[in-house]
Amino acid sequence: MTTLQQAIEQVKNAGNKAFVPYIMAGDGGLSTVKPTILSLQKMGVTAIEVGIPFTDPVADGPTIEMAGERALAEGVTLRNVLETLASFRHEITVPLVVMTYFNPVLAYGLEQFASACVAGGVKGLIVPDVPLEESAILRQTLNPHGVDIVQLVSLTSPPERIARIAAASQGFVYAVTVNGITGARASFADDLEGHFQRLREMCQIPVLAGFGISTPQQVVSMGALGDGVIVGSTIVEALHKGNVAKVEALVAASKGTIETSTPL
Repeated sequence: MTTLQQAIEQVKNAGNKAFVPYIMAGDGGLSTVKPTILSLQKMGVTAIEVGIPFTDPVADGPTIEMAGERALAEGVTLRNVLETLASFRHEITVPLVVMTYFNPVLAYGLEQFASACVAGGVKGLIVPDVPLEESAILRQTLNPHGVDIVQLVSLTSPPERIARIAAASQGFVYAVTVNGITGARASFADDLEGHFQRLREMCQIPVLAGFGISTPQQVVSMGALGDGVIVGSTIVEALHKGNVAKVEALVAASKGTIETSTPL
């Protein structure tokens, strides 16, 4: 069992749901990366998805896209994010999952990127513009360094493709809960429960729900479908506005320690 999967399984065994916040690295400058990660791990998150700003973020909605633009304006790159992570690696106690696109990885150099991931404590990688059929190059390069390649599965994926994604994904399966890009949603598709039931039957590793989850109520309801949730746009916006209480409430909801009707 990999480090990333083990962290999720430990949360499951304790009777809770995994909570993975997404942050845009360098939104506010590189100096924000360390305090943000240390603050989140102190709240008790399961892992942290570290987004890398990119000029053509095809999977991202407006909130994350704008955060990426702010980070790019600060000169943030894949290289200096990984160097920053390495600078406080000994203080990081939760698995980090880098979310980036393939172009920066290719420009970095696959082997050099893998080595930098090890130095920065990265245990997982999400590259949404690399389809399953092309992902072997990532596994071949990153797996020997202890980095999982997390695959995304969409609502429209046919059963045979879901089975192949489930077999290839490592750490956890990222189950996209909406048809479209990231961003808060007021409601979700009616047959999500059936979709997740089929997913869990096919998957030998944890299944986490992501995209559109933005409230404590949704953390609870969406988390109940699988093994936990990934929350992105709402976290990014809250951190940008300094609303730490909102982030804390979302994390607490995954542990069942607050009333989910608490207004935010």
